[in-house]
Amino acid sequence: MYLLKLVFKNIFRHKLRSLLTLFGLVVAILAFGLMQTVVNAWYAGSDMASAQRLVTRNAVSLVFPLPIYYRDRIKAIDGVTAVTVSNWFGGIYKDMTPANFFAQFAVDQDNFFDLYPEFKVNRDELLAFRKDRRGVMVGRLLADQHGFKVGDAIALKGTIYPGTWDFVVRGIYEPKDETTITRQLYFHWDYLNEQIRKLYPRRAEQVGVFIVQIADGSRAAEVSQNVDREFRNSLAETLTETEKAFQLSFIAQTETIVMAVRVVSFVVIVIIFAVVANTMAMTARERLAEYATLKALGFGPGFVAALIVGESLMITALGGALGILASFPAAAGFKAAMGSFFPVFKVAPETVAMQAASALAVGVLAGILPAARAARVKIVDGLRYIG
Repeated sequence: MYLLKLVFKNIFRHKLRSLLTLFGLVVAILAFGLMQTVVNAWYAGSDMASAQRLVTRNAVSLVFPLPIYYRDRIKAIDGVTAVTVSNWFGGIYKDMTPANFFAQFAVDQDNFFDLYPEFKVNRDELLAFRKDRRGVMVGRLLADQHGFKVGDAIALKGTIYPGTWDFVVRGIYEPKDETTITRQLYFHWDYLNEQIRKLYPRRAEQVGVFIVQIADGSRAAEVSQNVDREFRNSLAETLTETEKAFQLSFIAQTETIVMAVRVVSFVVIVIIFAVVANTMAMTARERLAEYATLKALGFGPGFVAALIVGESLMITALGGALGILASFPAAAGFKAAMGSFFPVFKVAPETVAMQAASALAVGVLAGILPAARAARVKIVDGLRYIG
């Protein structure tokens, strides 16, 4: 207890230096936490993927569609329990500003939500959606962001599919938990196909991907191979992969950015380590005479070393705790500023643990060298030292 009191008093003997070091620690731990949260948010879509869902797409590229009749052939494969369709629409809501961008998919209205139990849907709203060919289901996050309510009309300007497309909100689906992304809009694939058949007959009866539900997630590789074997040497060969692998394929396109953010987050910790190490080195050098006096009074080298390491740990503990506490409101503010770009942006327990571990590591490493030097100093040399 006496040692702790002495350490605490020593921290603020040089107030300005200590406060600047603390401020630097808070900023570094906060920045580290936010950057790690950005990385986690980037992978949020893949984290919610189910092991019992596969995605079948064109083997050449995702931009090439697949014939709709593949659905029945996939459904007949052993291990498959259900198949639904999903087609990227890419319409523009109001204008092309990032704040108004959200994902839109044409899906099989009869069974799409059956394959996604993480979307909680009101049964009456789902029934109304299925009955209305122009009906849409919007996620809670999307509804809150744009103020959509059941019965509202939504007009989207087509890009891939030209023209103005008018829809009516028939339901709002809720997330199962806070990790579920609900910023998408879903409408009838039949409605999309009807309009395409009128305007572009050759583009009709085609879908972007098939979502395949399987009975046993451990058979994902086997079922994927069987699906692809079914369409081998056809005009449109397929590539089937787990939903998580499908999501990660998009993230891989920006992997360099994600890696850069991750590297920078650790560089920040290295920089603050250098700052704290310099602070502790200056502190120990100024107090060599005091440490020599303690030794002359009978205190051992271990006590002197504990004073320095303890001071380093206490500084980093205070800075780390303040940085961790500041991470939560900062993350909330960042999410609000980014709109729907990061639908899931929350400081995870793993991130907090990494922040705490980083602060601890900085405290220990920054105090070791000055502590070792002070512990080895001779009493006579220490008393003669003028800092």
